[in-house]
Amino acid sequence: MNIRNIDLNLLVYLNVLIEEGSVSKAANKVALTQPAMSNALSRLRVLFDDPLLVRTAQGMTPTEKAIKLKPEIVIFLSMAEQITQPDKDFSPEHSQITFRIMTNDYVEATLLAPFITSLLKKAPQINFDILTPGDIDLQDMEKGLIDLAINRFTFLPKSFHQSRVWSDNFCCLTHKDSMYNNKTDFDTYLDSEHIWINRSGWGAESAVTNKSGSHKLGWVDEALWQFDKTRNIRVFTRHYMLTPLLLAQSDLIATIPRRHAMLYKDNINLVSLKVPFQIVPIEIKMIWSPLLHHSKAHQWLRRSLAEFSKTIKDR
Repeated sequence: MNIRNIDLNLLVYLNVLIEEGSVSKAANKVALTQPAMSNALSRLRVLFDDPLLVRTAQGMTPTEKAIKLKPEIVIFLSMAEQITQPDKDFSPEHSQITFRIMTNDYVEATLLAPFITSLLKKAPQINFDILTPGDIDLQDMEKGLIDLAINRFTFLPKSFHQSRVWSDNFCCLTHKDSMYNNKTDFDTYLDSEHIWINRSGWGAESAVTNKSGSHKLGWVDEALWQFDKTRNIRVFTRHYMLTPLLLAQSDLIATIPRRHAMLYKDNINLVSLKVPFQIVPIEIKMIWSPLLHHSKAHQWLRRSLAEFSKTIKDR
């Protein structure tokens, strides 16, 4: 039997016929004419090679075959109904789900931490699995195994959906007793020692050294390269949260996004200062697989993050 040649509505009619034990009652229940229901019963008898319902003194009585078919038909129709039902609106208060988000610790600290904290009581069954760029690859995103990736991306496949989270300008973070805090000019900046912090995209990152071309190091060093200048980088790291520890007792300078520097505004030993040259603002985006684009839960997550991001100040 080839299922492509079967009118699946016949199973709906058979289920009603068995329940009602009457062609006319079954026809009324599914808004068919009696002749149309009689025709459906004839087709069902051919399909299953069985009379299915036999006229007796008690009315139309199901055969043994029909009785065996009934629970299987109910299961089939129930599955069909679930498959064809549109998704219900996502309820963060009552839904149970785990969102997997890939990002670096700059976005993790400035956006995700306060966002998750705001949801802990309002959405008690929503959980989060935060991954780093090194934990996943492009294929994980394409397959929809990761809900969102939030980062600065130099390359994005055309098939991915994307939305801008924010742009962030740069500032210098340093110790209050540092040389640069006393004189915030270009030459003092170049004479100082620096922390290089960069983590974009996904996948493993190659090691870098001062001997690499400065234009390969990131946005800060690309900006310096326009002046044919380089900075003296003492520490290379992919972790923004290492910054306050390195600056605690040193003259080092960290040139970082303003929103990250805002995390340390109450630290009496650290000061946020201007950068003595122009740097193109950093663009943060969230991207996701087209496989997840129409999910109600996913739409809620994207919408909520976008709205929450507007509350994060940069100055």
